Amino acid sequence: MNTHELVSKQEIRQVYESYRDYFTEIMNFVIDRLQKNIKLSTQPTYKSRVKSFNSYYKKIVRLKPDQVESKSDLICLTDMMGIRMICAFLEDINIGLDQIKKIFDIKEVEIKGSENNFKEFGYESIHVLVKIPEEFRPKLEGPYANLKPISEELVCEIQIRTILQDAWAEVEHELIYKTEFNPFDIPLRRKLASINASLTLADITFQEIRDYQNKLQKAMAERRRSFYSKADNLLNENPVPEAEDINRVTPFVQGTIDDMLLRAIEAHNQGRLQEAVDIYSKIIEAVPVDQGAIHAVIRKHRGMAYFAMNKLDQALEDFEMSIQADKKAFRSYYYKGIVYSIQKKYREAIECYTKSLEINEFQAHANFRRAIAYYELQEYEKAMNDLDVALKLGLNPDECKGLQEKLVKTFGMNM
Repeated sequence: MNTHELVSKQEIRQVYESYRDYFTEIMNFVIDRLQKNIKLSTQPTYKSRVKSFNSYYKKIVRLKPDQVESKSDLICLTDMMGIRMICAFLEDINIGLDQIKKIFDIKEVEIKGSENNFKEFGYESIHVLVKIPEEFRPKLEGPYANLKPISEELVCEIQIRTILQDAWAEVEHELIYKTEFNPFDIPLRRKLASINASLTLADITFQEIRDYQNKLQKAMAERRRSFYSKADNLLNENPVPEAEDINRVTPFVQGTIDDMLLRAIEAHNQGRLQEAVDIYSKIIEAVPVDQGAIHAVIRKHRGMAYFAMNKLDQALEDFEMSIQADKKAFRSYYYKGIVYSIQKKYREAIECYTKSLEINEFQAHANFRRAIAYYELQEYEKAMNDLDVALKLGLNPDECKGLQEKLVKTFGMNM
């Protein structure tokens, strides 16, 4: 490199560094928009950086040699401004990308690492070039008064990764990219490949667990809605006939406890109640007695199935066994209270609702059902207090309209 090029490099450094704060402010605007608009199940974290001058210079010498020799203005690259959006799960990457496309004008999307074959492991990430909106560019005044306007289109590179992909990228960058060292030695290459393979497998496993949890939660929510619907019918003295399990089959009970639980809940939701009870029972038989948390959950589910079959005594027994296995099982206390209410054992029901609320006080429906029990015992002031709490906790006013009308009639006043 001749003397002219050395001088040129210093000039380029001065120009580039003069824009560092300007770029930082732009990235802050970009991150602010991301934080306000990206909605994932677990919110991502963000990192930002202005490209180091040495990296910048090497790249412009390689990609834009003519401008390096002749141009005194800022030489623009697409990755001068870089933001990392770091997500918890693999599914968040594509969801996040779709949301970014809705809030920014996209210039380019590149999937790094997709070209690797099954024998290769390495850097993985999605790189998105977003165009910088004009309103994000700070005015060239005050601290930026000496900067020249950038006529070229400004972009910011957003890299979307999982936490583990980001960890690997950081370490790989230090070990390989930033140094002269390159692990041509086969044992070292194997070690690096095995580490990255383990991280990739961990990401996949985390996502599989997440998918299972989402599926299970959806099935459980559906089952709870069915349970509450039947409870309301019985409490309103609208008898529901015992379900006929006409499609009963012998349950397939091999596989993990998780698999069996999901099959049981699906059978439960589809009205194959005896099949669900059989699978729950097989799980109870298979799980060691000292696994209290598992027994508490399965007993609660089987109790709900018995409840749906109008077998209230068996349901009560399972809810009680659930509580014995886990003293913090607030839903089991709540479900037990519902059964007692149906049996018109209101004092016992109140005791159960109270126990449930002692564990988790933010239950609108537990307060509401306790209010009904108090009303039946003619303890109207307590009923009013519980109803007021339930409404403050978000109970739909339409659900409690009947009780409200009864209390208004009793007291001759508005609530």
